[in-house]
Amino acid sequence: MSNIKFKFVDLFAGIGGFHQAMEELGGKCVCASEIDPNCQETYKLNFPNTNIVGDINEYIDKLPEFDVLCGGFPCQPFSKAGKQEGFEDKTRGNLFYKIMEILQHHPECKFVILENVKNLADNTENWKIIQDELKKQNFYVTDKPIILSPHQFGIPQIRERVYILGIRKDIRDIEKLPNGYIHLEDLGELFNADDICKDGDAFKILETNVGDDYNISEQQENTLNMWLEFKEITNYESLGVPVWVEYFGHNLSDEEYKNFVDHKGKKFSEMPKWKQRFVEKNRNFYKKHKVQLDLWISKYNVQSLPLGMRKLEWNCGTNKDLKQTIIQFRQSGVRIKKNNYFPALVAINNTPIVYDKEKNKYRKITPREAANLQSFKEGFKLDDNPYIYKQLGNAVNVEIIRKLAEKLFSLSVKE
Repeated sequence: MSNIKFKFVDLFAGIGGFHQAMEELGGKCVCASEIDPNCQETYKLNFPNTNIVGDINEYIDKLPEFDVLCGGFPCQPFSKAGKQEGFEDKTRGNLFYKIMEILQHHPECKFVILENVKNLADNTENWKIIQDELKKQNFYVTDKPIILSPHQFGIPQIRERVYILGIRKDIRDIEKLPNGYIHLEDLGELFNADDICKDGDAFKILETNVGDDYNISEQQENTLNMWLEFKEITNYESLGVPVWVEYFGHNLSDEEYKNFVDHKGKKFSEMPKWKQRFVEKNRNFYKKHKVQLDLWISKYNVQSLPLGMRKLEWNCGTNKDLKQTIIQFRQSGVRIKKNNYFPALVAINNTPIVYDKEKNKYRKITPREAANLQSFKEGFKLDDNPYIYKQLGNAVNVEIIRKLAEKLFSLSVKE
């Protein structure tokens, strides 16, 4: 017990990203709250001695004393994937106010560390609400949203998140914090420019000797070969917009194309201007390469494929080696990008795909590789968990939390 430097509560705890970061700094978790039973199981597996409860509403006035409040409060009210209702969301948006209630019950709390999606910072009204509410609870807070991504720290994932830091007014070091805000420069150097990920860095987190369970399907493999041939027969020419085969109109004359209706039942004239521009570019590109593309469409029976496989986003410039890219099969299309860093892990099933040299096959990244992108330590138990990609997609990045917490703690008066 003598090695314990502080006590913390872990709210909306997920699988324990905050917990690992705080523990590495000498903290002891006195209570964790997570409503998802599957996340609870992963949390218990890794932190078996922690008291983990469900709905935080039932424990607001029952929590033991603590020094640090951590929480990745639900992001759906602010995220692009949600309705973006923010604090107007009558359920999840109001969970922020539950955090304020907890702080009211616990005036002994010294520090607050919160995480959310970048969209939260895009709305100045939402940001002002957060600042004002934390000030009411006797905290100095960051003057502006702190937006950071793992790729700035040499961790090959681009995942911009907003971090909210608070320090109780009476414990601040006056020399370090002379006024009522924490400025980003007060935190010192969080990362070096040399750490920012470069070409090839994404593959540094990959494992060796990966089993066949992660191989992509035959249909996905065929689709990749199909799009690689597409790039070859069009000399890697760029449209400047995503490729949508649906809008080629390959079996329509120009006159017939004027009355073209897409899969949503929309005529060209009914589409928004940005989409009309996309459609026109795709149609003109098709007409330029009509002979080659007609053969290509027929060879692969492209029109019979699921809609998402008939779209391509080629975001790796003039690179011609598909094996040196990162691939995703998304509802919005097949996305292929450079190998400097992975796209953000997300809760939905868009698991990134890489080429495995050892196997001479394309495969999904493994749960352990996904955990590497979120900075979970090597010993973190993942087990045979069908929900692990979703859980990791919702997790906080351990390394960023650890560095921010360390800087925040340094702004207090030494006891």
